[in-house]
Amino acid sequence: MIKISPSVLASDFSILGAEAKRMGECGADMLHLDVMDGCFVPNISFGAPVIKAIRKCTPILFDVHLMIKDPLFYIDSFAEAGADIITFHVEADSPVSETIDKIISLGKTPSLSVRPSTDISSVYPYLDKVGMVLVMTVEPGFGGQRFMPDMMSKVRALREECKKRKLDIDVEVDGGINPQTAEIAARNGANVFVAGSSVFKSEDASKAIAEIRSATLP
Repeated sequence: MIKISPSVLASDFSILGAEAKRMGECGADMLHLDVMDGCFVPNISFGAPVIKAIRKCTPILFDVHLMIKDPLFYIDSFAEAGADIITFHVEADSPVSETIDKIISLGKTPSLSVRPSTDISSVYPYLDKVGMVLVMTVEPGFGGQRFMPDMMSKVRALREECKKRKLDIDVEVDGGINPQTAEIAARNGANVFVAGSSVFKSEDASKAIAEIRSATLP
């Protein structure tokens, strides 16, 4: 199933609650919330209190991407704030299995992410425990970067591994996503598309979301 997840990094932070609500009204399937700690990645964004505040504004699924050094320590906070899917990086300092188990214990969907330099096979030992894997198609930490087409080999390999194991896992891509790059990613096995600037900066967000969705359909 194709899912579009607009990234609030490209939104107007002065009206974040309204922006979150608008995405749900414009046909987004979920909202991508990038949490950055200034340590795991060089940028700083926002944390659980901001997510908790905008949770009141919309019922849309919250796709929370933790780009932080020690995700395990903060899982409770993000679950309580209203995260539905909690993605953390396999490269982070927290034990992967323990962090996944913590997310599951709180009734949330665990998801793993890999940086462009990380081999996709690093997530294979955990595929039977997660609901999604995020393949970064840019370097994590900054919005507005150019799509990296060489990451498609990872997407293909991941989808093939899931098929081999008969696992129905979402494969998400994040970075430089627009109708053209989404079509490429979909062809290679992705079904969840994080789009920032191409949605939030467009004149018509509903049309932008619909165009990405249309481009990914067979």
